[in-house]
Amino acid sequence: MKLWSILGNSQKLDGGAMFGNAPRAMWSKWSPPDEQNRIELACRALLASPLAGKTVLFEAGIGAFFEPKLRERYGVVEERHVLIDSLAKAGFAPEDIDVVVLSHLHFDHAGGLLAPWAEGQAPRLLFPNASYLVGREHYQRALQPHPRDRASFIAELPALLEATGRLELVEGEHSKLLGDSVRFHYSHGHTPGLMLAEIVGPEQVQGQPHGGVVFCADLIPGRPWVHVPITMGYDRNAELLIDEKKAFLSDKLERNVHLFFTHDPGCALAQVVRDDKGKFGTVHEVAELQARALAA
Repeated sequence: MKLWSILGNSQKLDGGAMFGNAPRAMWSKWSPPDEQNRIELACRALLASPLAGKTVLFEAGIGAFFEPKLRERYGVVEERHVLIDSLAKAGFAPEDIDVVVLSHLHFDHAGGLLAPWAEGQAPRLLFPNASYLVGREHYQRALQPHPRDRASFIAELPALLEATGRLELVEGEHSKLLGDSVRFHYSHGHTPGLMLAEIVGPEQVQGQPHGGVVFCADLIPGRPWVHVPITMGYDRNAELLIDEKKAFLSDKLERNVHLFFTHDPGCALAQVVRDDKGKFGTVHEVAELQARALAA
């Protein structure tokens, strides 16, 4: 099995919103803002093939589905659908994708499923052969969002996914489509039922898999958020997220599971470490993956 990091459209969002109650004097050292207080963010997907005999795309980034006015409002940098270009550079077309795993359905993680915006055209999916995996609990949130996060969802997307006849709502640690090859963890601090996919590593130690890769989604958007107290203003429950993140990182450290970041513009993959004071950090940081082997 090989892994690719697949860049999608990039974003510029308000740094204060991305770092919650952390002061600008602190976060600006990690992510220097522009004159509008916005920081650079990636929307990076992970491609694995063959995984359970399939070509699997973990998320799809924000894409280019927004009309121009909304594209500017949400800081989407490029007009073209960058994810499709990045897939092509890796040697894949949308038709090659067998499974798309979605941690959640916020537009910056699922918008890349859709064709680029065109005047008078209704939204449509771009991956004609793909099955889609979404956590059942989060899917219910997408169908009935809270006023606080309604704008984060694409209203048409659930119906489009259901119309394919290839939507699997996942409960528990494993899905029907991917079996034991992918282990799912769940978090509720950012959004209810956030589904964190771990590509199971090749080693078994006392019955536990070691050496895999986990897609951190919005539990840990990038390296600065590995520091446990750092959360986003977009998180629904910061205290809960902090507790979840601490347990999540402790588990991944113990089992040597590497972290894959979707929003870090400079780092796709890193190994988690903890210092003698208990603070988590990262080492062996990798900017991009190009057919990186992972035995599984």
